[in-house]
Amino acid sequence: MSKVIAFQIPKSQKEFIRFQQDRGAHFYDKLHQHPQLQLTVILEGSGQFLSGDYMGRFQPGDVFFLGENVPHVFRSDAEYFADDSILKIAGDTLFYDFQAFGDSIWEVEDLQGLKSFLPPKGSCFQIFGETQVRIQELFKEYQFSKNLFRFQKGMEILAVLEKGSDDFISLNKTEGLVGLSEKDGSRMDQILRYLLDNRFRAISLDEISEQANMSKEAFCRFFKMRTRKTFTQYVNQLRISEAQKLLKESDRNVSEIAFSIGYENLSHFNRNFKVITGKTPVEFRKSQMI
Repeated sequence: MSKVIAFQIPKSQKEFIRFQQDRGAHFYDKLHQHPQLQLTVILEGSGQFLSGDYMGRFQPGDVFFLGENVPHVFRSDAEYFADDSILKIAGDTLFYDFQAFGDSIWEVEDLQGLKSFLPPKGSCFQIFGETQVRIQELFKEYQFSKNLFRFQKGMEILAVLEKGSDDFISLNKTEGLVGLSEKDGSRMDQILRYLLDNRFRAISLDEISEQANMSKEAFCRFFKMRTRKTFTQYVNQLRISEAQKLLKESDRNVSEIAFSIGYENLSHFNRNFKVITGKTPVEFRKSQMI
């Protein structure tokens, strides 16, 4: 199976559903987008999920549903990239390309409900509840089906999504964020990769602007337009996301975690953590133990 590459997915014009299994040391780590709808089940591995103006974490069991042309990346945690790492990732994805049928597909009465529920361009959802569980089950069945039965199973998955739309949680805002040109996409990929690799140390505006080959003023406009956040807000959210992981998965105390992710002031860390998550670090840790 061909890998998804930056800003396009290899396909035949007549291919409606493409099934992809990702297995290896880490997920594909370049920002990319494509016109196909994407439904992904995370089976193994964890990391940062960036989609449009959304940033959060992914972990085993998560199910994500992406609309057309939303820039996104599943960036595995740093330990997956270590030379001596034995960690592995696994994820299954279905890509749906309705353009393979042309516009006439929407003249079929039986598909009118489907048309109204499909995610808007640039949107991204996480799926929970009974729909999440059912999608996971159907993915297991899909990989062993063939020919017309595989097509039937793919349509059944869409029917489950349509019926379970109340289990969708919207992750991003789409206005002004639908699709990136190849030039802007490559620039955003370079910026995000640099931020993810260096987010636990002080990064000046001069430094990141130089990485983007832009003036400080131009960089601030470019970055805010494509993330809806200032550079400082974005870095803080990346750090707090890492703090959530450490609070959940380790027994390190709050101050140790704060200093390890780049905060020099504990009260500043506590304040940012509550603004972003709605809870103090202690409250968040207790909520994960329930």
